[in-house]
Amino acid sequence: MTPSATDGPGPKGRSRRNFAGARPVMADVARLSGVSKQTVSRVLNNHPAVRPETRQAVLDAMLTLGYRPSRSARSLASGRTRMLGVISFDAARYGPASILTAINTAAQEAGYLVSSIALDTADQGTVVEAVNRLSAEGADGVIAIAPQQWVGRALAETDLGTPLVVLESALDASTPLVTGDSRTGARKATEHLLGLGHATVWHIAGPAGWTSADHRLASWQVTLQVAGADVPAPLVGDWGADSGYELGRRLARRPEVTAVFASNDQMALGLLHALHESGRSVPGEVSVVGYDDIPEAAHLLPPLTTVRTDFAEIGTRSLRLLLDRIDGPGERPRVDTLVPVDLVVRASSGPPPVG
Repeated sequence: MTPSATDGPGPKGRSRRNFAGARPVMADVARLSGVSKQTVSRVLNNHPAVRPETRQAVLDAMLTLGYRPSRSARSLASGRTRMLGVISFDAARYGPASILTAINTAAQEAGYLVSSIALDTADQGTVVEAVNRLSAEGADGVIAIAPQQWVGRALAETDLGTPLVVLESALDASTPLVTGDSRTGARKATEHLLGLGHATVWHIAGPAGWTSADHRLASWQVTLQVAGADVPAPLVGDWGADSGYELGRRLARRPEVTAVFASNDQMALGLLHALHESGRSVPGEVSVVGYDDIPEAAHLLPPLTTVRTDFAEIGTRSLRLLLDRIDGPGERPRVDTLVPVDLVVRASSGPPPVG
């Protein structure tokens, strides 16, 4: 028996075959519905210039044939690949990893695929290579998670030739920026400890050159100065719990230290370990505040007071901004999006010891 265009499908989910026995293609849909392939393309992309009866005829033909438009067919029809690129640095850390997850989820909901490139270094050659790879894949736009200032400089010197949104580090007068409000978060953490009665607040900072670390350090200093409190010399870590532990051992030996603000929760975790090991009770003798609100923060002993960053919101907003740039290309003023942060008070902070 010769197969026909209306033969039923084989196994569940498998497309019907066309007259030649192959999977149906756009030309088969056009032939059965009596329209051109261009009209089929317009229907696939919800173009408004298609009469309702024509649109229905095309949809009926697709249903009859079991036609499922491929991504390449949609790309040819719209001039887009519906693929987005993401360039990330230090992607294993909680913040960047959470942002990347949110970008993938939001992109999938918008009908896009995501191609991610994680870089260990951000010299211009490495960034150019990543950009060239995404361009070769036909990325409609790129999101760059650029936590270090030199990453931003490397991107600024690279001709992307495609819409770009940057997280953390500002690039130029037109590239949209999305970031958590680190300055406000550090101010809230410092004011919280001062408000509990501590004479001053010590700080374990993130590494120099990281935008969020620099903003938190500067805001901590200004907040102490405005309050008329002494500004101790900051101790600089590397975001890891080990560095928080080593710096915490130094702080634990100083009896005048009664309050510490750590620039992320991992370093705060190491600090808690060092204080416990040294016999300094938290919060009885030393109060500790972290930053990020990692999932484990509420389950530490004691549960950690911290600043919550909505990483999912950062990822979602960056995706929306990028799609907006893709849909409306051209030069525009830069849009800066500061995602609000919240202080989450738990049991690791309290009044200073009496006497």
